[in-house]
Amino acid sequence: MTQVLHTPPPAPVTAEDDLAALAARYGLSVSGARPSLPQYIRQLWARRHFITAFATAKLTAQYAQAKLGQIWQVMTPLLNAAVYYFIFGVLLGTKRHVPDYIPFLVTGVFIWTFTQSSIMAGTRAISGNLGLVRALHFPRAALPISFALQQLQQLLFSMAALVVILLCFGVPIAFSWVLAVPALLLQFVFNTGVAMIMARMGAKTPDIAQLMPFILRTWMYVSGVMWSIDKLTKGDHLPHWVTIALETNPAAVYIDLMRYALIDSFHSSQLPPHVWAAATGWALLAGVGGFIYFWKAEETYGRG
Repeated sequence: MTQVLHTPPPAPVTAEDDLAALAARYGLSVSGARPSLPQYIRQLWARRHFITAFATAKLTAQYAQAKLGQIWQVMTPLLNAAVYYFIFGVLLGTKRHVPDYIPFLVTGVFIWTFTQSSIMAGTRAISGNLGLVRALHFPRAALPISFALQQLQQLLFSMAALVVILLCFGVPIAFSWVLAVPALLLQFVFNTGVAMIMARMGAKTPDIAQLMPFILRTWMYVSGVMWSIDKLTKGDHLPHWVTIALETNPAAVYIDLMRYALIDSFHSSQLPPHVWAAATGWALLAGVGGFIYFWKAEETYGRG
C-alpha cells in the first residue's frame, strides 16, 4: 500500500493582495489611518498656530451677537456668584466662619467655570464640528485642545475683574499670587485631558451633551465652590472615605490652590494633604490618559 503525500495548493492571489502590494510599492497608505503617537504629536505641534487662531476666533465670535459683547465673559460668572451668594451665603448661612467670603466665593465660581466650560465645549468638539472634520484633514485632537484653550483665554480675560473684586474687599496683593500661574497651568492640562475624553465619547454618543449639565452641576456642589470643604471635614462626623473623596476631588484641589494663591486669609492649613502632588497627578492622569484615549479612535471621527 503506497502512501501519497499531498501538499495543499497555494492560496489564490486576490485583487486585494495585488492592490496592497501596489500600495506598498509606491508608499501609499489608507486615507485617515491613525498615525503613530509620536507622529500624531508632531502633527499637532505643526498646527499649533491653527489651534491658537481657532481658539481666539471662537472666543471672539462667542458673544458677537450680544450688545455687551465680550463683557459677558465677566458678567456671566459674576451673576452666577451673586445668585450663589444669596442662596448659599445668605439663606443657608455658609458665609459664617468663612473669612473673606465674597472673594472666596467669586474665586471658586471663576475657577469652576473654567473646568465646566472646557468639559462642555470638549463634549461637542467633534459632534458639533462634523463639517470641519469631514472637509479637512488634520489631527482631530486640535479641536478639543482649541476649545480648552478658548476657555483659558476667557478665564484670563475675566481674571482682571477677579483682581478688582479681591482688592475692593481688602485682599492685598501678595507674592503668593505668583502661585496662580502653575495652578492654572495644571488645571488647563487637566481640563484639556477631560475635554478629549468627552470629545471621543460625544463623537460616538452625541446625547451625552444633554446629560453633562446634570453631571457637572452635581460635581460643582461637591467641589466646595460655595462652601468650605475644610470646615465640613473637620471632626469625625463624616466617614473617612467621604473626607478623602472631597479633599482629592480634582475640581476642589484646583479651586483651593487658587484660593490659597490669591486670598491671604485662606491658609495652607486649609489645603488638603499633598495638594500640589494631587494637582500634578490629576493633570498627568487626565492629560496623558485623555490624549491617548482620544488618539486611539482618531480614524473613526467624522465617519458615519
